[in-house]
Amino acid sequence: MKTLETHLRRARRHRRVRAKIKGTPERPRLNVFRSARHIFTQIIDDTKGHTLVSASTLDAEIRAQAPQLKKTEEARAVGRLLAQRALSKGIKRVVFDRGGYKYHGRVAALASGAREGGLEF
Repeated sequence: MKTLETHLRRARRHRRVRAKIKGTPERPRLNVFRSARHIFTQIIDDTKGHTLVSASTLDAEIRAQAPQLKKTEEARAVGRLLAQRALSKGIKRVVFDRGGYKYHGRVAALASGAREGGLEF
């Protein structure tokens, strides 16, 4: 039952964060989902409900490096890859949606990797 309680608390935090954060065409939302093994990110235009760019640890570019990387290093690489894809589509500024997770560890590493890649938030 503890895992159910943990998921419910995260969902409640995420709803609270999402009440304040909206993605627009000029400044879309960078969303993070973290599982035990992988991390997934999307840049979303909430006005249309479209995913503009996505990246995860399941992408071939990250998977090739994955065996020698720790999970936080993988998250930083995913952030850089997402920023590279976003810049190629003309997206420079985003609003960061941490998805109800604490801004710590893999989530913070992903954010710093995206900033290193050139995204502003």
